[in-house]
Amino acid sequence: MKSEGWIDVQIRTAVDPAELLGLLADPVIQGGWEDQGVVHLYWPKQQWSTDAYARLCRALQELDPNGSGEEDIRVEELADQDWNRQWAESVRPIRIGRRIVIRPSWEPVALQAQDIEIVLDPKQAFGTGHHATTRMLLEWLEDLIHGGEFVLDVGTGSGILAMVALRLGAASALGVECDPVAVDCARDYARENGFGSTLGVQCGTLQDVDPQGTLRPDVVLANLDRQTLVQLCEPLAQYVSHGARLLLSGILLEQEQEIMQTFSKAGAMVCQRREQEGWVAVELLMAESCEGYVDV
Repeated sequence: MKSEGWIDVQIRTAVDPAELLGLLADPVIQGGWEDQGVVHLYWPKQQWSTDAYARLCRALQELDPNGSGEEDIRVEELADQDWNRQWAESVRPIRIGRRIVIRPSWEPVALQAQDIEIVLDPKQAFGTGHHATTRMLLEWLEDLIHGGEFVLDVGTGSGILAMVALRLGAASALGVECDPVAVDCARDYARENGFGSTLGVQCGTLQDVDPQGTLRPDVVLANLDRQTLVQLCEPLAQYVSHGARLLLSGILLEQEQEIMQTFSKAGAMVCQRREQEGWVAVELLMAESCEGYVDV
């Protein structure tokens, strides 16, 4: 996109950039990522306005009512070349867990024998592995995927979780995403990484994609915000009742008790949990299969 400059909006917040961008649903935003507790969002200068600022404040309030206020938002102007530099520097290759390497196309990486690689150039679908909520699930997949599984990724975003699961040996994966921009990006990523029919990405809600609960995944991933996890408790728990392993992420530490109580009422109990940077991820199974928390 040609521009006469960019607006770098810096927000000190615990909100996941993917959740924030999904709620804003603003097609002119050209990038978003988190760096040391600060989320950066980029608007073309001509598209930035007091209305865009107001919508941003409302989205932050909805996602984290007790979190960021106007005093936590900083707005700076950038020239094109500065935006390009920051964009490239924000998406350096990263290694997650023992084997997972995620890199942009312009940064080659020397791979070790057992490494798996996903090439991801950030677009308007997010989930590049940099955020703790995504990292925890990627690390967990290394231990969970043994080969041949069908993986259901609810709120797939960029599709990174589904793609890594396939690289680790899953037989097939289905990503479900209600944001059509993210769906287009995820399909592009799948094609660019050489995934064929083993990876499907469908646009819609979980209820749209599986209204009768007939899918029988072995592993279900849901990296979502608190409100969406609570809303999807019953349909997600139904997969657990059929024997699936359910991994939830996107949970702030102070939200954990509420979400776990909600899922326990539906018969799904926590068997393992992980915690990074104030975020929690949990694995749930049927109540009779679990004996409580196991910290990892």
